[in-house]
Amino acid sequence: MGQSRREFLRTAGVVGAAAVAGAPAAVKVAGIQPEGAPAVRIVQTDVLDIGYEEYGPSDGFPVVLLHGFPYDVRSFDGAVGPLAEAGHRVLVPYLRGYGPTRFRDPDVPRMAEQAAIAQDVIDLADALGLGQVALAGFDWGNRAACIAAILHPDRVRAQVAMGGYSVQDTVTPGRPGPAVSEARLWYQWYFNTERGRTGLENNRHDIIRYLWETWSPGFRYTDDQYDRSAPSFDNPDFVDVVIHSYRHRHVNAPGEDRFLDVERRLAERPTVNVPAIVLRGAENGFGRPSTDPSGDRRRFTSLVDRRIVDGAGHDLPAHRPDALTTALLELLA
Repeated sequence: MGQSRREFLRTAGVVGAAAVAGAPAAVKVAGIQPEGAPAVRIVQTDVLDIGYEEYGPSDGFPVVLLHGFPYDVRSFDGAVGPLAEAGHRVLVPYLRGYGPTRFRDPDVPRMAEQAAIAQDVIDLADALGLGQVALAGFDWGNRAACIAAILHPDRVRAQVAMGGYSVQDTVTPGRPGPAVSEARLWYQWYFNTERGRTGLENNRHDIIRYLWETWSPGFRYTDDQYDRSAPSFDNPDFVDVVIHSYRHRHVNAPGEDRFLDVERRLAERPTVNVPAIVLRGAENGFGRPSTDPSGDRRRFTSLVDRRIVDGAGHDLPAHRPDALTTALLELLA
């Protein structure tokens, strides 16, 4: 089942004032980080102890890189170096339910609606004393970045949206789509059943590896690549967080009361108005992206560019980190 928050903090060496008062404490997390990775830092917010990796100068403009499901911070290993070398402070957090990130209250329900994950991003920035940041994410991380930019445009200087606009209507139940679309989302329907919960609990690594392969069919993952991320999915909250996320988006689970108004606003699919570049992987297992940019232009009112990235699947930053770093550096020039 993994470690509790208290056990994690004790074994990692995060004790005393640093753990209690919320000062970022640097720790090495055995079994989660590969050799050569920086020590994980832990910062306290109202809800979470967020684990994150940091690269580059502490006085550089902050860039926050956000992973998705079912991935972790290792997706950005090829991007952090060039961004740090360009003078940026690069922050790569583990989302709620992943790696060393822990809920502070052992009794709070493990919810993970889209508004909550976006709020985690703003809470992270607040806890670190950051004003504006640049955001880049894919999958869940991209959705969080889009929402943070919508709700807090004064805090987001720029965004790289890998996968385009991904804000969801979690208020109105969706209608079934064509068979091919329904088939691609099999895991979501699976997670909306108790069989799916049990399956994810018992067979999470088999399921995750299968999703990696099918979502990026042109990219062959090695056992070593998977093993570097695998411990992140043994977080004790991983299953509850994933199940809630996929049930809430299909109106099969309640969300947090504090986000009711936010989710109603997001259901209207508001535009992202910060400077943005959209990247779409040409070999995404969900289907090759359209060459028509009109949809992205409607959703991103300050769209700088839209690029279809050859040689990239769903896990775009792992496959083509150069495309991500080029886009970010262009926006921040």
